[in-house]
Amino acid sequence: MEIGCYEGNKAEQATIIPIVKQFQDRHCIEDTVVVADAGMLSAANLAALEEANLRFIVGSRAAKAPLDLASHFRWHGDAFADAQVIDTITPRTGRRSENNEAVRAEPVWDPQQHPGSWRAVWAYSAKRAVRDSKTLTLQENRAREVIAGEKAARTPRFVKTSNDGHTLDEAALARARRLVGLKGYVTNIPAGLMPAGEVIGSYHELWHVEQSFRMSKKDLAARPMFVRTRDATEAHLTIVFTALALSREVQNRTGLAIRNVIRQLRPLRSAIIAANGATQTIPPQIDPDRQAIIDTLTRGKSQALSK
Repeated sequence: MEIGCYEGNKAEQATIIPIVKQFQDRHCIEDTVVVADAGMLSAANLAALEEANLRFIVGSRAAKAPLDLASHFRWHGDAFADAQVIDTITPRTGRRSENNEAVRAEPVWDPQQHPGSWRAVWAYSAKRAVRDSKTLTLQENRAREVIAGEKAARTPRFVKTSNDGHTLDEAALARARRLVGLKGYVTNIPAGLMPAGEVIGSYHELWHVEQSFRMSKKDLAARPMFVRTRDATEAHLTIVFTALALSREVQNRTGLAIRNVIRQLRPLRSAIIAANGATQTIPPQIDPDRQAIIDTLTRGKSQALSK
C-alpha cells in the first residue's frame, strides 16, 4: 500500500505515476500493471502511463462498443453468447478506427501495426444483460414520466429537450438496448503476453481496492478533512491508512467485515468499582462467539467465523 499527498490542482497523470514509481522502488518491483476503472480512461492518462513504461488495464465505456465492435456487428449482428469474449482494438483518441470492418476477423492488437489504437477486450454476460435491461427499463419509465409531466426532475437520460418540450430519445434508447450485457476493457498488454480471460480476471480483482476505498471513506472517516496545512493533512491520511491496514488484517483473520467485528466487540467493557479504598475490576461477560473473534485476533491465525 502506498499513500501520497498532492495539491488539488494537479492532474491525475501528474499524481498516479509518481505514486506507482514510488511503490515500485520501495518494493523493488520492475514490471507493474495499473488496474483502474473507466474514470482513468482519458487519452492523456493512458498516454502518460505508456510513456512511463507502465502496463495498464482500465474499464471501457459502453458508448465505445459500437465503434470497437463495428466489424462484429456487421458480420454477426448484435446477438452474443453468454461469456463470449471479443479481442479487438479501440482508437487511442477520437473516433478514427484502425479496424477495417470490411474484414471479418478482428485485428490482433500490435503497437507497431496499430500505433493509433489500444487493445480492447469486450465480454458479454447474460446475467449482466438482465441487470442492464432492468436498469434501462427504469430509466425509460422515468424519462416517460418526465415527458408526461408526472414527475418534475432534472432532465434524465433518454429525454430530448427542444422548443416544443420534452420527447423520448428513441435512437439513444435503441443503441443502449443493443449494448446490454457488454463490458469493455482497454489495455496496452499484448495478447501473447496476457490472454483476454486474464485481462478480465485482473480487472475484476479491482473490487479489493474499491472495498478499501469505501472502508477508508465510511468506516474510517477519511473525508471530510477539517485541516488545512500539509503536515496535518499527511498526519490525517497516515492515521487513516494505518487503520485501514489494521482493518484489512482483522478482516483477513476473522473473515468478517470490520463493521461487524466492531459491532460485536464494542459492547464488551470492563467495569471498575472503587469502594472503601479498594478497587475491583469486573471483566466483561464474553459469550463463545465473541470469544472466538478475540482468539482469532490474538492468536494471529486466519479462521472463518460465522457472521
